[in-house]
Amino acid sequence: MVTQAPHAVVIEPQPGFAKILREDVRFSAGPASSAGDAVNGWFDRLMMQSGIRTSPTAWLMLCILCGVAAGGGIFVLIESVPLAVLSGLTGLAAPIVAAMVFRSRRQKKIREQLPEAAEELARAARSGRNIERALLLVAGDTPAPLGDELRLVVRRMDMGIDVASAVHDLPERTGVTTLSMLTAAIRLHQDTGGDLTAVLERLAASVRDRLHFISRMRAATIASRLGALLMLGIPPLVVAFYLFQDPQYLSRLMASFWGRLTFWTGVVLQIAGGLAVFRILQKTARF
Repeated sequence: MVTQAPHAVVIEPQPGFAKILREDVRFSAGPASSAGDAVNGWFDRLMMQSGIRTSPTAWLMLCILCGVAAGGGIFVLIESVPLAVLSGLTGLAAPIVAAMVFRSRRQKKIREQLPEAAEELARAARSGRNIERALLLVAGDTPAPLGDELRLVVRRMDMGIDVASAVHDLPERTGVTTLSMLTAAIRLHQDTGGDLTAVLERLAASVRDRLHFISRMRAATIASRLGALLMLGIPPLVVAFYLFQDPQYLSRLMASFWGRLTFWTGVVLQIAGGLAVFRILQKTARF
C-alpha cells in the first residue's frame, strides 16, 4: 500500500513573535545625557561596528587585564612607578585600539561591497522579485561583512518584522553612513512605491562616485594625516630613548615637584592631543 508523503509545513512570519529577537548587550541606557552615557554609547557602537563576536563586558575585562599585566610586568622588571603607570595605560588602551582597527577595516570592506550589492539588488528587482525576495537573494550571494548584516535583516523579516524596520539600523550597526541612502530607498519604496530599480541603480553609481572622491581626498591629505600621527608618536619615542640611555631618568625626573608637574602635564596634553587628532581623522573619514 502506497501512502502519500505529508505536505511540508510552511511557517509564515508572524509579527507577534518579533519581540523574541535577542537584544544587543549594551552599556548605554539611552540618549547621551551625560559624559558617562556618551562614553558608554561610543564603546557600544565601537563593539557593534567592529564585528567582534564578543560582549562589551568581556572586551572591557580584556582591557583591564591587559592594563594590569602590562603595568605590573613593567613594575616587576624595573620597579618604576611612572613607567608602570604609562605601561598600564598603554595596555588598557591596546584592545580598544585593536577594536578601532577592526572597525576601520570592516567599514572599508563594506564600502567596497556596497555598489555591487546595490546593483545585484537592482537586477533582482528588475527580474520581477519583490523587495523581500531580492534582499534574500542578495544576502545569500554577498560575502561577509556586508552579507552578515543583510542576513540579519533577512532573519528579522522571517521573524515577522517589516522590511523598513528590519533595515532601519543598518547605518548605526555598521557605521557606514552611505547605507542610510539604501535604507531610505527601501523604506520609501515600501511606503509609497515607485521605481525601486532605477533608485538602486542610481544609488550604486552614486556610491562608486563617492568612493572615488574619498580616495582622492585621502590621497590629497595623506601628508597632513601622517604628520599628525608622527607628532603623536615622537614624544613616547623620545622618552623611550632617554630611558634606554639612562634607566634612572624618570626616577630623577619624578624626584622634584617641577619634574612631576612637567611630566604629568605632558601626559595629559598628549592624551588630549591624541583624542583631538583621532576625532578630526574620524570626521574626515566619515563615508
